[in-house]
Amino acid sequence: MKARVTVTLKNGVLDPQGKAIEGSLGSLGFEGVEGIRQGKVFDLELADRSEAEARADIEAMCEKLLANTVIENYSIELL
Repeated sequence: MKARVTVTLKNGVLDPQGKAIEGSLGSLGFEGVEGIRQGKVFDLELADRSEAEARADIEAMCEKLLANTVIENYSIELL
């Protein structure tokens, strides 16, 4: 089974990397781009298990390692 985890900063958390990207895009002539937020994506391949077991395992991975849940949100997509 394959899964994709997307981790993004929570609303209200400053995103200096997103601001830098926004400024760079403006410098490159891409006007009107506002509010860029950067994040990270993890593509996982899991040994055979049920969808419920896979989701539970991935949630544990996110809580323990993949996301800093104090400042980040995550979403899980089973593929």
